[in-house]
Parts: sequence; structure tokens; C-alpha cells
Amino acid sequence: MANPLLLLLSDSRARRARRHLPVAVPREVPSTDAIFLMLRRLRVPLIVLIVIFTISVVGLSLLPGQDGSRLSLFESFYFITYTATTIGFGEITEFTTLQRMWVTFSIYLTVIGWAYAIGTSINLLQDSTVREAFATHRFGRRVRRLRENFVVVVGYGKAGRQVVLDLDAHGHRVVVLDRSESPIERLATDSLYADVPGLAADGALSGVLGLAGLGDARCRALLALSDDDDTNLAVVMAGSLLRPDIPVITRAHGRASAGRMREFETAVVVNPTDRFGEYLLLALERPATYRLVSLLMSEQGAPTPDRSAMTADGRWILVGSDAFVQEVAHDLDLAGLEVEVVEPDDDRIDVTGAVGLIAGTDSDTVNLALAERARRDDPDLFVAVRQSSHAHRALIEALQIDAVYSPTDLVANEALVRVVTPVTWAFVEHALLQDESWSTKLLERLTARSGEKPPERRLVHLGRQGAPAVDRWLRHSDLTVGDLSRHPDDRDTPLPLTVLLLARDDETLYGPADEEPVRHGDQILVAGTRRGLDELVQILDYDSVVEYVATGRRVPDSWLWRRLTGAHGTSDRVISRGRHVRRHDDGDGGSTSVTGS
Repeated sequence: MANPLLLLLSDSRARRARRHLPVAVPREVPSTDAIFLMLRRLRVPLIVLIVIFTISVVGLSLLPGQDGSRLSLFESFYFITYTATTIGFGEITEFTTLQRMWVTFSIYLTVIGWAYAIGTSINLLQDSTVREAFATHRFGRRVRRLRENFVVVVGYGKAGRQVVLDLDAHGHRVVVLDRSESPIERLATDSLYADVPGLAADGALSGVLGLAGLGDARCRALLALSDDDDTNLAVVMAGSLLRPDIPVITRAHGRASAGRMREFETAVVVNPTDRFGEYLLLALERPATYRLVSLLMSEQGAPTPDRSAMTADGRWILVGSDAFVQEVAHDLDLAGLEVEVVEPDDDRIDVTGAVGLIAGTDSDTVNLALAERARRDDPDLFVAVRQSSHAHRALIEALQIDAVYSPTDLVANEALVRVVTPVTWAFVEHALLQDESWSTKLLERLTARSGEKPPERRLVHLGRQGAPAVDRWLRHSDLTVGDLSRHPDDRDTPLPLTVLLLARDDETLYGPADEEPVRHGDQILVAGTRRGLDELVQILDYDSVVEYVATGRRVPDSWLWRRLTGAHGTSDRVISRGRHVRRHDDGDGGSTSVTGS
């Protein structure tokens, strides 16, 4: 049977280092200067107005007045200006009949000129090119005003929208590009915590990516999640060649496109169709590892089905005829399993002797109907369905479907894990290389403490900023991984969390034992319930709590109460000794000050 781990880890294989010429990220986009575009389109109306004003002013200044004198050019310009703009202060001096006839002619002439200019301006504001130029200008200005790190997402379809919503919920700033206007309009109405700049433009153009902030030092990742493989390939090329220092995560719809994208070192390619077959094989061969990986990559709080009773021996029935069915059949065939592909229009599908059925047509309702019929014929049959949306989630739970292929969820979950907590993906890759017993032990510990639902994940830095109380404690005493998992109110009760990874400068420990000591500057990946992670914050921030979980000794929380009761914490005594200054004779009759350490 083929090893599915080699397929899952294909994106992480070592690649030969190649050198590329460093090139600045372009920011120029055709027709993006809104001011220049407006002036160019209003050139003729402005010329017409200037000519009309010139004729009116010069003509009035040439006509003689009542006493034979003429108005100066400035006086004529002043009069024509407030007359043509409908202000109307009256005549400067009493005009002659000829002057009044000229003014009347000028008034009608300027009205025609203003009507022409205003009408052209209104039509110009409704022009799609001008509106696009103004939208591009506003978009670039909003991106330049970002002061936090951000992620550029190309494609705001189902997968892109879910990723943006999840990134926003985790406090990450996002910039969105999509070729169509409707997704960008929907972006403006979505319930987002932060302002998300969005632009309807072709993300395959390097200039558009530069306008979205690809060349900015605060850009931390580039996600190509559009429905077009050519666009995603162009984004991968631009990100890998122009910003090789950031990860590029892309979606692929076929093996050929995925192969082209993998030629670029920084690209992480997610082919949801191929991924489903890989995860299915992992669930069949190593159920504990599959469940562990699923818990860490699924949406927090979502139920995950148990795969402990699955069996691979027997016939697998795949219903459908498109690329999805072909990809899954290819993966199962490589694993040495018996595969039967059935057309969806067959009246009756014989599941006798089969161990699993995968309903993979392009219709969500048809797939659910096929699953219900197969489950009625064989209640013990493993059933998986293909779903393109979440509209039938309640029906799937009611039917107790064993596995659901949702390309949106699969792409979004993997992209989210890689961006929000990259160290989580590093742990997943390590888990895929371990044996089943290692995954079983860690899975039992995780579910015993946090339950059967996917836990929340948090990366904690044991330093002055992330864990001030632990930082002070580690200056003079030891602390272990198990101490960080104790309850602040009862140290004999473990918190509902598990330390999955401990990283320091010289090594990385996966699934560290409770006896493993922690050091200043360590980073720990913790998975658990929200309540457990909130309790962990008390250990990280309060000296009295960290002393209790480490020694069992209770001391008052506040400094004033410790002074009144005389119950000083260990950190207080160490700091006091560190600041104590004593004096002694230096042997020559003088004295020397020595500061204790």
C-alpha cells in the first residue's frame, strides 16, 4: 500500500537553492492617476469655457461707455465673472445699450458653456474607467496607511472569503484583490472587525500586487485563492520572485497546474481534490494520526467524527465522472485498494461487500440522496459526500455522514493554519512522520484534557512581554512544562490544555513531557479550551500564581498585602537581594560598595 505521508509532505521537500536577481516590486498600474484622467477628459470643456470668457471680457472692454471711456480688462473680467456665475452685483457703471446687448450675448454664451462643462463632468463621473481610477487611488492610499502587518489575498470567492473572515477574527489585517466587482462590493458589507482595503483588479499583474502592498515590509504572506489556475500561477511567480522572503500559499485545481506552481521554492500548493484522497488514505492507515491532525486543523469547536473503526480492506465505490472522482480513484488505486467508479445516473448502486462509498457528483443534493440510499442498504458502510457549500450542513449532521469533501473548508483551514500559527503546521508535519503509537499517546492526552472538539491554539513566548511573571521566576528558579499546565487554584488539577511543542534556539521538542524544564525565551505551542488558555494567562502574568503552581506555596497577590503580612514571594526576596548594597572594609582603611547579584 502506498505511503500517503510522502504525498502530504511533498510541499516540504528540500529544493535546490537557486539565485534570482533582486527586483523592486512595481507599483504602476495603467490609468490609475485619477487627477490626470479627469483633466484629460475635461480638456475640451475647459478650453470652451476659457474661450467664451476671453471673448466676453475682451468684447466688453472694447465697447465705449456713456462718457466715451472704456472698461479696463480687469474691470471687464470682474464683471463677467460675477455675472456668468449668477451672482449678479449689478453694473459697475451705467452701461450703454450696446454694452448691455453684449452682456446679454455673453450671458447666454456662458450658460451654454457651463451646461456643456457640467454635463461632461457628470458623464465623466459615471464612466467606468474614471470610477476605476478613483477606486484604485483610494485603495492605494488605504494600503499605505496600514501600520500593522498584513496579508494580501487574491480572490474573494468562497475560500478567499472564509480565509479573510477567519484572519480578521484572529486580529490579522488583510488586503483583498479580486478580478470581479461583485466580490469587492460584498467585502464592503461583510461583518469585519477591521477595515479591509479591497480592489477589483487583476491580481495576476505585478503592478496590482505592488499597489496592494506586496513590496511593503509589513506584508507577511501572499495568498492566491482565485478560481483561475493561471491567475494563481501568476501570483505565485510574482510572490516567489519579487518577495522570496514571505510565504506564498496558493490553490490549484489540477495536477498539471499544481506541478507548475511547485517549481517555485516559496510556494505552498493546496490541491483540495488531491488533498482529500491523501487525508482519506491517512484516515484508513493511521486513524490516530489523522484524528490528531484533524483536531489541530479544523475550525475551533467544530465536531470531528471518530475514524477508529474504519477499515481499508474491501471495495470502494466512487459515484461521479469528473476530475474529483478521477483524482480520488487515482489515490486509492495507488494505495492498492479495490476501486469501482459508478456513473451518477445509475438507478441502483450495489453496495454489497463494499466498505465505503464516496458520492462525488457536482450536485450537493444528489450526493446526500446517494449517501442516504447507501446507508439504508448498509448501515455500517463508510460514507463520504462532496459538498460545495455549507447550505446543507444541518442535513449532513442529521445523516451522520462520515466524511465531507468541502474544497472551501480544506483550502481555508490549511491556509489559515499556515498564516496564523505557522508553528502549528510545523507540528503537523512532524506528526505525519511519527509512528501511530506516538500520535495515539498525544491524542489521548489532548482529548482527555480538552475534549473531543478541535481546541484553540496559542503560541506563547516565555519572555518579558509575553510572560512577565514566568520571566522573573526563571531568573532564580526552575519551572517545567507540567507546572504551566497546573490549575492556578488547585495545582493538583491539570488545566484543560496540552503543550504540543517547545521551541528554543538550539532545539525543538514535539509533545514535551511534563518534566521537561522551560527556559527564558522559549516558545510553546499550547492547545486547549478557551477557559484553559485564559487560566494560563494568570500563570504567565502573576508572580503569586507562578510560585504556587511551581512550589505549592501560596503568597498574597498584591505587594501591599505581602508587606503587611510579611509573606514575601520568592521573586520579591530575590529582587530585594539583587538590589541590596553592603559595605565592607577594603583592607586599606577605606570602604568598598558591593552590589549583590
